[in-house]
Amino acid sequence: MPNLELPYLKNEYWWGGAVDFGVSMPFGPGRPETVIDLADPLLGGTPGGNQITPCFISSLGRYVWSNEPFSARFGPDSARFEGPAEISRGSGALPTLASAALAAAKAHFPPSGRIPDERLFTRPQFTTWIEFIYDQNQAGILAYARAAVAAGYGPGALIIDCGWQQNYGDWTFHPGRFPDPVGMVRELQSLGFQVLLWLVPFITPDSVVFRKLRAEGALVRSADGTLAIREWWDGYSAVLDVTGGPGLAWMRAECARMIRDYGVDGFKFDGGDPSVLRPGDLYAGPAKHPADYAEAWARLGLEYPLNEYRACWKMGGQPLAQRLRDKVHGWGANGLATLVPNVLAQGLVGLPFGCADLIGGGEYLNFTANADKLDHELFVRAAQCAALMPMMQFSAAPWRVLSPRHAAACVAAARLHEEHADLILRLAREAAATGVPIIRPLAWEFPSAGLETVNDCFMLGSDILVAPVQTKGATSRRVPLPPGRWRDDEGVVHEGGCVIEVAAPLERLPRFQRLGD
Repeated sequence: MPNLELPYLKNEYWWGGAVDFGVSMPFGPGRPETVIDLADPLLGGTPGGNQITPCFISSLGRYVWSNEPFSARFGPDSARFEGPAEISRGSGALPTLASAALAAAKAHFPPSGRIPDERLFTRPQFTTWIEFIYDQNQAGILAYARAAVAAGYGPGALIIDCGWQQNYGDWTFHPGRFPDPVGMVRELQSLGFQVLLWLVPFITPDSVVFRKLRAEGALVRSADGTLAIREWWDGYSAVLDVTGGPGLAWMRAECARMIRDYGVDGFKFDGGDPSVLRPGDLYAGPAKHPADYAEAWARLGLEYPLNEYRACWKMGGQPLAQRLRDKVHGWGANGLATLVPNVLAQGLVGLPFGCADLIGGGEYLNFTANADKLDHELFVRAAQCAALMPMMQFSAAPWRVLSPRHAAACVAAARLHEEHADLILRLAREAAATGVPIIRPLAWEFPSAGLETVNDCFMLGSDILVAPVQTKGATSRRVPLPPGRWRDDEGVVHEGGCVIEVAAPLERLPRFQRLGD
């Protein structure tokens, strides 16, 4: 089996592979030993992980790539890579993180020159998931949208989430809960929202749609030729074969029908996780392993500028909005602390159009378990954390669940995002042309400043350093200011090249503008 071992260079650190491991990045000397097997279909756990790219990049300009999933072990002295296909290595023109990332992108996932619909960047997004869970309904969704506008939020993309449909694969609105879906969509659009519908590549067994697709050979089969019925987070379903043939054609026709009949603007393409597939599964298209299925599902989204994905294989450089997997309503592990490092990890492997998870947490079992004791401070800090990221998305309604002070702070975070919309959109277009991420680790812009292990701050473009508060009860935070002169959001000028302590009351998101010489 092909393998490659790279002893670490002095002060060398590594990023890449699986976005869900971003919170542990960078890997390397002095860091915990880490093993990431990109071929493991359960990578990232259940109900599924995030984006996976077979690429690792180093702070000293080196990168590793393979066309198929492989494993990586970052030990105390070296990194070892092993997999079924050739594992190649390359280097950038300079011994820097930026040079490595751009060289890898140029060779293996060049930017397409296109971005997802610009409205995904310029306004806060909303999804109805946490607000209604499986009780998605027309009256509630309209009331939610009207209340968002009344609360002071600019209307952006609005995703009607899981539960609007009759069955999985029967992509028609439930007639009892949605008596007039066309009228609902029109009203949402008149309020200024762009309407997306949630979809998955699963088909409820023993349904009319299931029997039709089975007869047409549009479903994935197991290695022995029998129909694949697989468990996923909502039960047991057949898997639509989107790698080619009648399954892909049917899904395209269904999307066209929903746009034509309901007037919707785009789709949230959920599911597609490699964990649902098995080695040896049989497909209509040229898929060799479960990750190829995830790639095929993602390629479908390229036809719809208003899109969203959570699970993905490869697809670097493509105009897809990539959301982090569902986070718990908490500060630490799998909660707020993961947002900055994981969105940074997206950009480093060619996925710059990132979205942190739902503000306040999107893992519904955890969220509902905490529904009577929601942390209002956490909501505000999560909104601030996402405010200067490429995209921000609300679900649980701040105007309903928070105190007036905390609700107002969330509106302020959304308005801050809108105030920076032109900059974020310009950076998105630059990312589509050059591969340079919208938000970047400090080590990207300051490769000689010893900032490689900083993963709780980020750069928005080249000149704005964002330092969100991610500790409960904190009213100040330490900020590692790179060399140079910096003006903070209160107008105070600081000399960089040191760590400073700044006040961070609830209403403040500390941020710094780099000044010229």
